[in-house]
Amino acid sequence: MLDLRIRGGNVVDGTGAPGRTADVGVKGGRIVAVGKVEEPARRTIDADRLVVAPGIVDIHTHYDAQLCWDPYATPSPLHGVTTVIAGNCGFTMAPAEPEDREYLSRLMSRVEGMPLLSLTEGVPWDWRTFAEYLGRFDGHLGVNAGFVVGHTTVRRRVMGPDTERAATAEEVAAMVRHFHEGMDAGGLGLSTSVSPTHNDADGRPVPSRFAERAEMLALCRAVRDHPGTTLEIVPPPGRFSDELVALMTDMSVTADRPINWNLLNVSKAMAADTEQRLSAYEHAAARGGCILGLVLPDATSMRLNFMSGFLLDALPVFSQLFELEPAERVRALASPEVRALLRRSEHTARGRALYYIVDWGGLTIEQTFAPSNSGLRGRSVAAIASERGVDPLDALLDVVVADELRTVITTPFRGADEESWQLRRQAVRDHRTIPGGSDSGAHLDMLDTFTLATRLLGPTVRDRGLFGLEEAVHLMTGAPAALYGLTERGRIVEGAWADLFVFDSETIDAGPVSVRNDLPGGASRLYGEAVGVHHVVVNGEEIVAGNQLTGALPGRVIRSGRDTRTVTAAEALTGDWRR
Repeated sequence: MLDLRIRGGNVVDGTGAPGRTADVGVKGGRIVAVGKVEEPARRTIDADRLVVAPGIVDIHTHYDAQLCWDPYATPSPLHGVTTVIAGNCGFTMAPAEPEDREYLSRLMSRVEGMPLLSLTEGVPWDWRTFAEYLGRFDGHLGVNAGFVVGHTTVRRRVMGPDTERAATAEEVAAMVRHFHEGMDAGGLGLSTSVSPTHNDADGRPVPSRFAERAEMLALCRAVRDHPGTTLEIVPPPGRFSDELVALMTDMSVTADRPINWNLLNVSKAMAADTEQRLSAYEHAAARGGCILGLVLPDATSMRLNFMSGFLLDALPVFSQLFELEPAERVRALASPEVRALLRRSEHTARGRALYYIVDWGGLTIEQTFAPSNSGLRGRSVAAIASERGVDPLDALLDVVVADELRTVITTPFRGADEESWQLRRQAVRDHRTIPGGSDSGAHLDMLDTFTLATRLLGPTVRDRGLFGLEEAVHLMTGAPAALYGLTERGRIVEGAWADLFVFDSETIDAGPVSVRNDLPGGASRLYGEAVGVHHVVVNGEEIVAGNQLTGALPGRVIRSGRDTRTVTAAEALTGDWRR
């Protein structure tokens, strides 16, 4: 007898092939039949007029901390996600000795926008090694979760607080040992960052940003020794320097793995930079490496604030503000001399990757706190500036100072015009990219891109017609699973793990997003459910029915070598993983 039969759905199998009406039979956590399935089952789901697809594979998340208190990594599975990859950007929760824990908590709070109170109250720190960290999740997951080994975390473990320098040969050797131990335990490879947007709780560059080339390549040699591993990096915003392209190329060649960089956000304003960044692929390919851009398949807006300063601290001169304590920062932002300095420096950001931030008048006030700011919610900075007869930057900073930095500001949507949508379509289909970049689990007061899959399948596929349904499903399931070498996942075929996503293609969409105070310590986050999602199944067990979690915990820790196969740089260059 089958454990589960899904009957009569439009099976879109994750390969890009046309959908077909079929049943899916599941037993022992795996798909055992696709077609006409007559065998009786303990549970039958009627999928008439519904799509049956593989579960979404989200390769760029930051659920490292949240999974300690939330085994479902919500709200991702409500949007069809069955597998998450965490540990990105160089930031992981292990290895960690007791003396590392405060730094890592404060780091995650600043650089990934996780409330410090939730990290303090919700993370048990009942591990020291990467193996112990992975082991704590066995039998305690609703979704499947894999973890890359984070460079910043390992560098801090080895060098302590003295990370703002080149590592010695002995320190590099110690880091290599930690990486070997992490990947022996099942870590999925190396993640790192060289981006000026990544600063710690003291406003200082994260440890990986001080690594020399030799250190990076030593870690990549360690990756090469472990099957089923990969590379991930965060570069600076904007155009790539020759030095960066050479570094990423050598990292890929040394590890003999593809390296994906995060993130490509497409708009007509940055079309030239997009092509220049993607051209790193050709440079690497000529030398036997493979560089792929992680491209966000949606127009985006985000929430900013001057308390955490994320992204704002990547602007010239602005970064110095976020090395100041909050009270000092308020005084600085109120100073005419500091404002004049900021105003002069903003011009260097115009026409570059963060152009949408320095158009101060185009920002919108989302939330205020001071009585003097009452009534400003939903108003543009330009309108406020005009009403007050001041410069837009002065208008914005007056609001921020009155709120003691807590003001929530939203950016304009990037790439919401038709030309940008067409450019985005080309970028998503480009052999030099992989779609994704939800960043789920991070920037909890800033991003709602956990809706990525449902927005793609609804507004982008159904309403805009930019992609076919089968193509979109493949790009979010079979393609990322193949690139990361996830064995027997991402496709609906006999023998594969039964990670399944049943939805109504006529209604699927992201639902409203709002603030929810449900984190440890009562902290808040942006949260949203989906429309048109009927069932989500992980390893043969239903974890979502409608918008409700079932309480089942069938998820597995995805470990390199056991649950993944090696995808070499040469194999990634063939593009077969996209087919």
